[in-house]
Amino acid sequence: MPLPDLLPVVPFTAPVRGSLRLPGSKSLTNRALLLAAMSPTPVRLEGALASEDTVLMAAALRALGISVVADPSGSTLVVSDQDRAFSTAREGQPVELFVGLAGTAARFLTAYCATAPRGVYRIDGIAQMRRRPMRPLLDALRALGVRVRCLGEEGFFPVEIEGGGLTGGRVSLDASESSQLLSALLMIAPHARAPITVDLQGTIRQTFVDMSLRLMAEFGLDAVRREGASYHLTPAAYRPPGIVEIEPDATAASYFQALPLVVGGTLQLPGLRAPGAGLQGDSAFIDVLGRVRARKAGTALAENFHEISDTFLTLAAIAPLLDGPTRITGIAHTRKQETDRVAGMAAELRRLGQEVEEEEDALTIVPRPLRTGEVIETYGDHRFAMSFGVLGCRDVRGDGRPWLTLRNPGCCAKTFPDFFDRLEALRRATHD
Repeated sequence: MPLPDLLPVVPFTAPVRGSLRLPGSKSLTNRALLLAAMSPTPVRLEGALASEDTVLMAAALRALGISVVADPSGSTLVVSDQDRAFSTAREGQPVELFVGLAGTAARFLTAYCATAPRGVYRIDGIAQMRRRPMRPLLDALRALGVRVRCLGEEGFFPVEIEGGGLTGGRVSLDASESSQLLSALLMIAPHARAPITVDLQGTIRQTFVDMSLRLMAEFGLDAVRREGASYHLTPAAYRPPGIVEIEPDATAASYFQALPLVVGGTLQLPGLRAPGAGLQGDSAFIDVLGRVRARKAGTALAENFHEISDTFLTLAAIAPLLDGPTRITGIAHTRKQETDRVAGMAAELRRLGQEVEEEEDALTIVPRPLRTGEVIETYGDHRFAMSFGVLGCRDVRGDGRPWLTLRNPGCCAKTFPDFFDRLEALRRATHD
């Protein structure tokens, strides 16, 4: 059922209990779709995420001639007919690909189209996507012999890519604005005509790059050698197993891991991998919550979120409930994601009466009495909607009445379409 434009969050009046099975990882699903598209044999992805981002990725692959068949739930995807990749290209007629606001789809498809033997491919998204950084990847592809033309501002979408493939060679890449730029290049590099060396400039979220490399290995590729900040890749074929399991989404887990801290109780999340046991760096958020619980009342908490920055909003949103200041660092790069997440979080917490110090790379939040009756702006960003949705579960007024309203909660469809249905089901279960 579609969500209203304004959604009052109904608080829990009893501690949460029970269990919740999380959807598959968005990051892994879109990476696996790309690797499956570059594989020579059919691949079945089980436990995949069905959301706006992954639907856009699958639709783009179909537009390129590859078969992507989903079961009714969307959690199983079968990728086949890879030999028909780029078969939809026609002389003088660009293949149009639309990526919405999906950063993974945008970067991965741009890189993938650079491997096309022929044709012209035009990629675009919504207005917000046209402001997200692409230039380092585009420049690297140009250095590898790919013809890329920006149809608007240089370095941003929309772009037009002319098929012809990658020549190979040595390139420099600054992926400090998004590790997806490096992941995209690494995943397509084995399809070049000659070895590729990528010399990394700047700092990156290494956990997401490691996720890409480990998934490449699961797809049977052993052609990557790392030396310091350089990655060496030789031409090779992916040889995946017939079935690839997608882990539950560790970033989505952060909201439900935080929920017991907000409303009390316990919640089981079956299938979720412990930190270090799976492919997702965001699983380390549970360790952050452990330090939140362990700190002495009134003392300051300082956490560097550089490696797990998609979860920083979860902690920031519930910081008003914590006993003492919270300082979050390592988040400057999130200013160039779906929205400026640092500025947006500071603005919404101030709307709720909190004392917030905003720096380029940090937020310091000092709890103050929560102001009720406010409408929280989500900026079309799914992580704002879900983070503040969890905060709204606290029974601030003590009578079970909503005290916080979200504008455009439906933006969570980007990665977790039924998030608020799941949250409401848990709330109702506390009264059974």
